[in-house]
Amino acid sequence: MNTPERPRTNPPDQGLDLSRIRAITLDLDDTLWPIWPTIGRAEQVLQDWLEANAPATGALCRDRAVLRQVREALNVERPDLAHDMSALRLEAIRRVLLSGGDDPALADPAFEVFFAERQRVDLFEDALPMLEFLSQRFPVVALSNGNADVHRVGIGTFFHASVSAREFGIGKPDPRIFQAAAEAAGVAPHEVLHIGDDAHLDGVGALNAGMQLAWVNRGGHTWDHAPLVPHLTVSELGALCRALSA
Repeated sequence: MNTPERPRTNPPDQGLDLSRIRAITLDLDDTLWPIWPTIGRAEQVLQDWLEANAPATGALCRDRAVLRQVREALNVERPDLAHDMSALRLEAIRRVLLSGGDDPALADPAFEVFFAERQRVDLFEDALPMLEFLSQRFPVVALSNGNADVHRVGIGTFFHASVSAREFGIGKPDPRIFQAAAEAAGVAPHEVLHIGDDAHLDGVGALNAGMQLAWVNRGGHTWDHAPLVPHLTVSELGALCRALSA
């Protein structure tokens, strides 16, 4: 007889040390907005553009697996681009244009169409109140592996600086990009609270860099990185603001 598997529970949080926090680093995708609906819309806008301007490639890309397979191949062939989502996307578009027999020079305007739509995000309801709360109290630095631009998104006024894997050349969870974000805020890493949703990229990276971590766990996921544990786990951003007001 099989013994029923016990539900997995997350380890208790360490608890925030509010006296240490002098700056905030903040993840963007899936912390402030859901990323996949945004990418889905951007890919549809790109497809419409290809249909109008590169019909053979547009026909080829009606099968959404085509571009995805090209990007997957690039991930293997071009590890030097692993930190640069824009360069990967641009090169994938160029390659699929070649496959379709269209002018590869169309990759640049095609990417710009995609990129502009990628900046049109739908913020979670709790994101704007948190940004207002944080920016009134701390320097806030955007820290992302993605290619969202906080100014094009329309929230740049809340940020002291922005550090991206694309510009820095190294992505999360490498502690060096977290250290660079702390430097951009003008503080030491141990004086930073990092806020993010990805347990590995955000969580392990921030903790290994010596930061405190607020893990935004909207989906009730399991923390699988013990003995490292967050200082605070929240399912919504209002709870984080309340914890910082304590």
